[in-house]
Amino acid sequence: VVPLFKKQIKAGGPVTVTHPDIIRYFMLIPEAAQLVIQAGAMGHNGQVFVLDMGEPVKIVDLAKRMIHLMGMKEYFDGNSNEGDIEIKFTGLRPGEKLYEELLIGDNVEGTSHQKIMTACEDKLTWKEMHPLLQELDICCH
Repeated sequence: VVPLFKKQIKAGGPVTVTHPDIIRYFMLIPEAAQLVIQAGAMGHNGQVFVLDMGEPVKIVDLAKRMIHLMGMKEYFDGNSNEGDIEIKFTGLRPGEKLYEELLIGDNVEGTSHQKIMTACEDKLTWKEMHPLLQELDICCH
């Protein structure tokens, strides 16, 4: 989203944000790759790991900061006399969520790495899962 916002600002706007309340997590690719590799090395018996993604960022705040860093001021709803670059809300796309759920539940445990946690989610036994898979197979055919 950062390269898109930069391009939109350089073009004179508008900067398009889907919703005023949408938030996302950001992580540098090298850091994410390193954490995934480390989690993979730690895993056994089907463990599910969750990475500490840091604090979520409100996307409209990111757009405002980028506009300010480029020496301009934002405005909303066509009130161009209030600023230089419009921030336009385009609406959520189908299936898009306001926030990312990193876990189904809140049951996590720390690991030897401060940024890698293990999720303690309920698991089905094969005896519990097998009839569900059979039912799914029947529904698909």
